[in-house]
Amino acid sequence: MSKKLEAIGSCLCGAIQLVAKAMDPKVGTCHCKTCRQWTGGPLFVADCGTDVTFAGQENITVFNSSNWAERGFCHTCGTHLFYRLKESQQYFIPVGLFADSKAFIFDHQVFIDEKPGFYSFVNETHDMTGAELFAQFAPSDES
Repeated sequence: MSKKLEAIGSCLCGAIQLVAKAMDPKVGTCHCKTCRQWTGGPLFVADCGTDVTFAGQENITVFNSSNWAERGFCHTCGTHLFYRLKESQQYFIPVGLFADSKAFIFDHQVFIDEKPGFYSFVNETHDMTGAELFAQFAPSDES
């Protein structure tokens, strides 16, 4: 298990600042069609848990992107701020928002089965298909 870090970030125009109190430095990339459409490429995020605060919250617009998640962005400059799971309120924040990237470790990719063939990464990562990712969050049949 990696050590959690406090991380500070902001949007492009500075209207929104954020503090993630327990960011996991392990960076993941999502290749699903929705993330690629949202960002123009793969989405690189860090799991920031639920202890995230925003200054300038009045500048955040939230888009209900699926039954289980929503995406936030700055309505002034358009910066993508988060992917948030609705049930747990867990934040996945694009790593580009954080000024200090020295602690990041690129270690996993999800929806690898939806990754287009025109790009690839040289890093060795743990790769999961969409089905494998959803199975990880499915309720257990064990009592």
